[in-house]
Amino acid sequence: MKLNVGVPNSMHVAAMTQPWEHDLSGGDVGDLAAAADALGFNKCMLGEHFVIPNEHIQLSGDHYFHVVVALGYLGGRTKRLRLSSSVSILPLQNPIVQAKAWSTMDWLTGGRAEALFGVGWLKEEFDLLGVDFHKRGRMADEYVAAMKELWTSDTPEFDGEFVKFSNIGFAPKPVQKPGLPIWFGGDAAPVLERVAKFGDGWSPFRTAPEKFPECIDFIKSRPEYDGRKIEVFFALEMLNVGAHHEVLDDPRAPGTRSLQTIFDQIGWLKELGVTETIVPLPPGIGGKQEYLDRLQWVAEEIMPKI
Repeated sequence: MKLNVGVPNSMHVAAMTQPWEHDLSGGDVGDLAAAADALGFNKCMLGEHFVIPNEHIQLSGDHYFHVVVALGYLGGRTKRLRLSSSVSILPLQNPIVQAKAWSTMDWLTGGRAEALFGVGWLKEEFDLLGVDFHKRGRMADEYVAAMKELWTSDTPEFDGEFVKFSNIGFAPKPVQKPGLPIWFGGDAAPVLERVAKFGDGWSPFRTAPEKFPECIDFIKSRPEYDGRKIEVFFALEMLNVGAHHEVLDDPRAPGTRSLQTIFDQIGWLKELGVTETIVPLPPGIGGKQEYLDRLQWVAEEIMPKI
């Protein structure tokens, strides 16, 4: 099991964040990523929205980074830590521009980028950006195919419904071959089909953990699946988050200081097919130093044993 870290103060979702994070500066966030890097954590992760309608701010907050910009900064503060979205909303940005952003970050960081894409749930955000919410699934499939073409072909060409290009050059290519890993977040059948066709990993959101093995079997049963390894990321904190960021108060979601409980949780997730997780923070973290102490405790007491 690989242990990842969320990026503190990268969002203010009421069901997942704690008040101490809101006081962190950009420099503080970079310091914490550098500490996680030095302690041997696998990956840092952060989510993305561009605008939040006022009626959603109470639960969702309106504080979000642009994923690639933020991960690029964190890449400059770290040496080994992998750099992942969780999630980046694929249909809301031009795929050529997205492909350039991700390949640039991968090239500059020596091959540490991982894209975790979702199709989005907030219709008002799509409306504000002029993107057809009802076509987002078809757009996502086409955007991924177009981005992979740009990353892998010396003479990229694509002729789709939403994306067309030919007679172009595209560089730098990603350092990772045949392109940076692509994950998909979400739970609907089209998401699982997308993982089977394109994905290196799946990040469930509202799927009950007990159904993970069934979903993994479904992915591997699809005709597009070619036998590649499929990683699965799930954090217990997600059990506290409703479909529209409602607070669910699931008793399994909060972190604990009990080593045995954490080992039991990680063992349970591993049995369900999860390959990456985050050890959730206990309630009431007091600030930056206490967070750093928690990271060190996890690195010393848990990481070597799993």
